[in-house]
Amino acid sequence: MEKIVIDPVTRIEGHLRMEAETAALPGNMQGYGEVTRASSAGTMVRGIETIMRGRDPREAWAFTQRICGVCTLVHGLATVRAVENALNYELPPNAHLIRNLMLGAQYVHDHVMHFYHLHAMDWVDIVSALDASPAETSALQRSMSDWDNCSTEYFAGVQQKLKAFVESGQLGIFGHAYWGHPAYRLPPHANLLFFAHYLEVLDWQRQVVKLHAIFGGRNPHPNMVVGGMACAISARGRGGNNNSSKHALFGGLTAVDQDGLATVRNVISQMQHLVDQLFIPDTMLLAEYYKDSSPVAGDLNDWSSIGEGLGNFMTFGDFPAAGSACETDLLIPQGAILNRDLALIHPVDPEAPEQIQEYVSHSWYDYTVGKDTPLHPYDGETAPNYTGPSADGDGYRDEEFDVDGSYSWIKSPRWNGKAMETGPLARLNMMIASGNQQAMSLVDDALLTLDLDMPALYSTLGRTLARNLETRIFSDALCGWYDGLISNIESGDLDTFNDEHWDPASWPCSAHGVGLVEAPRGALSHYIIIENGKIGNYQAVVPTTWNGSPRDANGQGGAMEKALEAHKIFDKEQPLELLRTIHTFDPCIACAVHLAETTK
Repeated sequence: MEKIVIDPVTRIEGHLRMEAETAALPGNMQGYGEVTRASSAGTMVRGIETIMRGRDPREAWAFTQRICGVCTLVHGLATVRAVENALNYELPPNAHLIRNLMLGAQYVHDHVMHFYHLHAMDWVDIVSALDASPAETSALQRSMSDWDNCSTEYFAGVQQKLKAFVESGQLGIFGHAYWGHPAYRLPPHANLLFFAHYLEVLDWQRQVVKLHAIFGGRNPHPNMVVGGMACAISARGRGGNNNSSKHALFGGLTAVDQDGLATVRNVISQMQHLVDQLFIPDTMLLAEYYKDSSPVAGDLNDWSSIGEGLGNFMTFGDFPAAGSACETDLLIPQGAILNRDLALIHPVDPEAPEQIQEYVSHSWYDYTVGKDTPLHPYDGETAPNYTGPSADGDGYRDEEFDVDGSYSWIKSPRWNGKAMETGPLARLNMMIASGNQQAMSLVDDALLTLDLDMPALYSTLGRTLARNLETRIFSDALCGWYDGLISNIESGDLDTFNDEHWDPASWPCSAHGVGLVEAPRGALSHYIIIENGKIGNYQAVVPTTWNGSPRDANGQGGAMEKALEAHKIFDKEQPLELLRTIHTFDPCIACAVHLAETTK
């Protein structure tokens, strides 16, 4: 048995170490080895859950948003929903719509940025673009869509920027990559196309974050509030203030006026244009080159059939229709799918102790009930017991981890005792299983175009397709939520906040609640215990806790660990194959661990 260690895995949020045990390749296949077992180790620690105790539940969102610098909105939303669930809040329809707009925009922004800036370099050989013909790149772009930047001169200019960057010897974020690896399949002119789009999306994302700033006051870390939204809607046209008694709680905010709403509509249009004209066509182009079931020299894997792992998927559901309870009438349904069986959706109850449990059998924590006994998050404990190797003077851990013992700061959540995958592939499966016509049409059209069958969706390539195809669903849905908000405003409904339970004197002595969010990376849940107006216990179970978990007491690996099994590695020193599948989960280790490490 040989071992490959990637520490840290780059192009993700946080610090992830992945160990892959390998055996010799079968037959006369040329290459290094085949993965027999993988171990996912979250090696960073932070302080969130433990500092929540004793705080006012109404201010908790401001702390939980700091779990991560990328997934900010979703943690704040999960927190306010947890408090609202505990106190039986009803939200104004406008609050639902504004939250949907902010979360939907987060999806589009996050998925586009992930594809071009975090994941594309697993498939795109940037340096190869130096050998491209700008004329061929122009012809390729024109054949794909009506995107504005399509001239030969434009791509020649982009190529010169790349040339100057490379010749400077300061590659920056492009340094130490695996350029020239034989697993890259795109021709030079396609690599130049993707590099050009990499740069364009950098500028695009600066514009689309304005939606969060308009409704939330800023980005990242937009303002949230228990009971609705902290923003008011102006009834006086441009620049008006709304100092109603409800919003006086927040100091009399400047209201969202006609100019702000027009900017929101423009942002949505920009999102739709890029998704339709750039994002989806680029996705299909990449898939066309990597769908081949006949591995090529240097690329030993069939990316349309490898990388699934579990075959079990779970969603908590999200995007409630305005005016309905969050548990019903959701764009993303709630449920679980086992063994790819889309004919049967299993009900999920995040508050049921027998359904959601977290193990620490292979994590650096202890439970008072013992390491092999799981706990529901309402009873969750965060008691560190680090037994791993110490870092050297450079911060690196040269010693091997004890992957048969404890090896990660991430816990191991399970649903009914089963490891589950969350995220885009889970959501797309759930929407298909629930009869969502747009989801079914998008998948059918993509598979038909690529000449692939439905099983191809359960793969490394399929997970990338799922993330990018669902972006179309959310970019389209943004228009409906915006139109609903405008319709309410025009009819005279300006309410965005319900202050019915704002006074802690009206709260019960003890209450508990869970806040559920379908974050871009998957199912997110925040659990809160309120005692005498203060937080008694707080636990967050996040998408990467599910996907990046270590093995549990029964030896079940998490989604990422299982997905890497059977991968064939061509070069031990450049394990590009492992990165391709790891990045399809878009791991966020900052979200998955919330414990503070103290230095004496």
